[in-house]
Amino acid sequence: MSVLLDTHYVFGLADSPGSVSRREARFLDAHPKRLVVSAVSFWEIRLKWNSIHRSGDRKGPASPAEVLRVVSGQPVALLSLSATHAATELEVPLSHKDPFDELLLAQAQSEGLKLLTRDKLLRGHPLVEVIE
Repeated sequence: MSVLLDTHYVFGLADSPGSVSRREARFLDAHPKRLVVSAVSFWEIRLKWNSIHRSGDRKGPASPAEVLRVVSGQPVALLSLSATHAATELEVPLSHKDPFDELLLAQAQSEGLKLLTRDKLLRGHPLVEVIE
């Protein structure tokens, strides 16, 4: 089965320092043809890149254009956000209200994918896969 990458793994594909563990990097390297990256992640990356901490540093480690450039050169599938995805109601609702998590799960459900994440709030959801 192919997996839809949560945004923190997209940063890992783009070689953002410290964004993935060695175990996670080995998984990503071993399964490139099974990896799917959503336009939703690039939207989230854009919002983080354009947000600034009080320190003056950006909240995101890399620009969306740079991440897209690097990821596009890898053997992963890019998934657009469709109206059908946006209108999909999750069979198992989220216990929290993160719109990016909800959209990624709706895409995973619609496309027959699992969402690969380390997000503790998503653990146990039937559409979620974690690297142990």
